[in-house]
Amino acid sequence: MSNPLHCFMSLRGDLLPRWRDAFPQAASTAAGEKVSRGDTPSLLWLRLQAGLPVAKQIEAARRQYPEAPIVVLSDQSSDDEALDCFAVGARGYCNTHAVPELLRRVADVVLQGGLWIGEALMQRLLQGTARIPVSAPAGASSDWSALLTERERQVALAVAEGASNKEIARQLGITERTVKAHTGAIFEKLGVRDRMQLSLVVHGRRSC
Repeated sequence: MSNPLHCFMSLRGDLLPRWRDAFPQAASTAAGEKVSRGDTPSLLWLRLQAGLPVAKQIEAARRQYPEAPIVVLSDQSSDDEALDCFAVGARGYCNTHAVPELLRRVADVVLQGGLWIGEALMQRLLQGTARIPVSAPAGASSDWSALLTERERQVALAVAEGASNKEIARQLGITERTVKAHTGAIFEKLGVRDRMQLSLVVHGRRSC
């Protein structure tokens, strides 16, 4: 997507310096108002207001821009709040004061159709997924693994167990940069967008 329009929605319509650093052409709007330039945002960043139900805030934002994926920004982020956001359709969740580089990474994932969950919550979900017993289809494990090199298989298995890039690098004696490169290659070969989808493939819950 070329030149996506990022819109930051907050109580007063502020545009924090970090947000502008991440997306110099970003627009801003107060809750309940439309973007002044009249365009539909490619991505809507919703800063939560304290004391109001998360679901109602997200639903109100969606009514204004039903086509725009929503990333929630929280001043005091937590896994439980993140789960509440995803339960009502948010596509991403991160801290309000995240650095510009992280905001751009979130945008890349969400605009490509993925979910940005955050490393801590992702590990929690992956570990829970790995513990759920299922009957995988015959040959499911060998199907995905046959597409990967031996090192990529090792990385894929570690990711599916909820390990972070740092932990995988330490386990395998390689750098985090190498882990990221392997992970990108794995995603491409298996046709998955993120670590959650990879975990489902590895544990036999989704075929390649």
